[in-house]
Amino acid sequence: MSDRKCLSYEELLEQEGKIVDINKGRSMLPLLRETRDLMVITKKGDERFKKYDAVLYKCGERYVLHRIIKVRENDYVIVGDNCRRLEYGITDDDILGILTAVVRNGKREIKMDSFTARAYAHLWCDFFPIRAALIFVRECLGKIRRHLKKLIAK
Repeated sequence: MSDRKCLSYEELLEQEGKIVDINKGRSMLPLLRETRDLMVITKKGDERFKKYDAVLYKCGERYVLHRIIKVRENDYVIVGDNCRRLEYGITDDDILGILTAVVRNGKREIKMDSFTARAYAHLWCDFFPIRAALIFVRECLGKIRRHLKKLIAK
């Protein structure tokens, strides 16, 4: 048994300057696939973040990795790539680090400053209203399907 205690993301970033961890959750699909991709988070610096950055922040006891879609004077508007609800009031003090790379299937590293990753972020954010509408329709269809299954099972 190891004597090492489990470090929080804040402690890891402070000690190591970065976190490499497996993705948990579906909010950043298709960029990050749950339990299949590694995310590389680098400790934040003093600079403000930019639109399209995917940042790690703490919300209560949970850690959340979502993308900035609007930079405001004192905070950011943030949303997951697979989400439709905007999050307001996330400040620089809330943010712990920035996604700098994704490792696909433990093999291929995709740097977030690459042309492909930047193009993806632009398309994903710039077409947010359309994407949010499609996610809403998908959620409604899922509810209808589940309701029909219950009716058929009776």
